[in-house]
Amino acid sequence: MKAKIAGCLVALVLLVVLGVLSGAFYTVKETEQVIITQFGETVGEPINPPGAEESEAGLHFKVPFLWKVNKFEKLILEWDGNAEEMPTKEKTYIEVDTYGRWRIADPLTYFQKLRDERRAQSRLDDILGSETRNTIAKHQLIEVIRTTKEREPLQAEELLEADMSGVVGKLPAIRFGRSALEQEIFDKSAEKLAQFGIELLDVRFKRINYNQSVQTQIFERMISERQQIAERFRSEGEGEAAKILGNMQKDLKEIQSAAYKEVQTIQGEADAKATEIYAAAYNQSPEAAAFYEFVRTMEVYGEVLGGDSTVILSTDSDLFKYLKRAEPEAGNPAGPAKRPVAPVQPAAR
Repeated sequence: MKAKIAGCLVALVLLVVLGVLSGAFYTVKETEQVIITQFGETVGEPINPPGAEESEAGLHFKVPFLWKVNKFEKLILEWDGNAEEMPTKEKTYIEVDTYGRWRIADPLTYFQKLRDERRAQSRLDDILGSETRNTIAKHQLIEVIRTTKEREPLQAEELLEADMSGVVGKLPAIRFGRSALEQEIFDKSAEKLAQFGIELLDVRFKRINYNQSVQTQIFERMISERQQIAERFRSEGEGEAAKILGNMQKDLKEIQSAAYKEVQTIQGEADAKATEIYAAAYNQSPEAAAFYEFVRTMEVYGEVLGGDSTVILSTDSDLFKYLKRAEPEAGNPAGPAKRPVAPVQPAAR
């Protein structure tokens, strides 16, 4: 019986020793840094802090039940701010969503002032949010929208030329740009966060949206500007069309005039040539002249005496004398067969 009791006591002592020994050691990972505290007060220097010459990761000893191991991340941590509405310098409300990256640079100061990551995130919200609002309120909207000072907005040349006033379709010049605003927020926030043992690595605008009421006004202005440009394009197009049509009418009249002149010239030369031929034929002999006169008279008859025409001629007319000769001879009522002609009524002289 005594042997059993002694065995139990030995086992109990071994368990206590193992428990004590297990609580006397702890491990530190490469991605961790450690602060040892005793009753809330720090003991010694941080273990495996950023910037250490040699890594202190591995197995470490501590006083069991007295020392507490407080571990913190050594890697880069993220901060994602809430989207908040804030006014710009011209009192235009926009919704700004920001994010940042940070790490624990001084674990001792960080532990003494913040203790854990939850409080650190809350402090980041306060400082970064405040500096973002202050920076946005000091600059105009265009400074927040445009990326850099040197970057020129993409504008088609015809849009710039369409606006004679130089306002429509053209963005105003900027002095800083969004990158400069982000740097301003970073510089001021990093200085304030350094006293908490936090190293701020980066701050960026994740999203920038217009307020709903402002967005409607912006869209209406954009539509109005594009309508002005469209109206100017239409006006210039109509003017160009009228100019082209006028030039076409002018060219057409010039062509018609030149053609008419050419026709009249050719016709005059032809008439002169015909007259010359007729005159030459007329002057050859009396018989030829008489024959020419007869032929010309017959041509006139064909042109004048057609259909149901009625012609009134005087008795001494050259046309009448051939009609007079066409009357039947005495003693031959029928006379030689002649071409029928229209009735002629001699006019009294």
